[in-house]
Amino acid sequence: MKILVCVKQVPDMESTFRVNAEGTWLDERDLPFRINEYDEYALEQAIRVKEQEGNAPDVTVLSIGPTRVVEAIKKALAMGADRGVHILDDLAYQKDSFQIASTIASFARDKNFDLIFTGMQSQDRGSAQVGPMLAEILSIACVTTVIGFTLNGDQVTVRRELEGGLKALVKFKLPGLVTCQLGLNIPRYPTLPNIMKARQKELLTLPVAELNREESLTVTRKMYRAEKKGGGVVLEGSNNELAEKLVTLLKEKTTVLR
Repeated sequence: MKILVCVKQVPDMESTFRVNAEGTWLDERDLPFRINEYDEYALEQAIRVKEQEGNAPDVTVLSIGPTRVVEAIKKALAMGADRGVHILDDLAYQKDSFQIASTIASFARDKNFDLIFTGMQSQDRGSAQVGPMLAEILSIACVTTVIGFTLNGDQVTVRRELEGGLKALVKFKLPGLVTCQLGLNIPRYPTLPNIMKARQKELLTLPVAELNREESLTVTRKMYRAEKKGGGVVLEGSNNELAEKLVTLLKEKTTVLR
């Protein structure tokens, strides 16, 4: 069995963000980066399948981006992936979901992957489109927002999260792609022995121009911080005074008590 895991390196969400000079993306200077949280669940599930099947499956981890994404791939190798593929693209932040999915598909098309795992979405863009687009381009089954996964032969059973707290049970036959939601599993930490072993694993770098020249379907025109509008009111005083002030505000400023 051959498994592909797609991971993205994203800025740490606890960072202070600034818009770049072009006004189309983040200023990445001084930003710390990490593996996209949703992709860690995808990677962990792929490794669990490998362990379940007696280490027979072959797990390839792929990431698109500048040189820095190699660190994310190395962490994935230390967690248990067998080999890494770095698609070198210094302008990956300018690519839309269709271009990213097309690039991955160009690499994967002749590799006969049985299972492809992706995160549900990236934490920086949050489009949740790359996984489904990739499956459509490759003409394989796709199930999104997966929170439970079971493999039995070539039959996959998943639980997926729906709106309003509902869940759905879905079955499909390989090959297929799943996008992984938070809570699917608990991602492991790389151990020191596995970190050392990861140094010996294959890491292939391919220039993006060799894989994809698709034009974008969407273009980011402008990024900006939302304008501040108005301000809140701080109420002070005893409990009785606060209650009176609140009732007065509700009567004067809203229609709640009318």
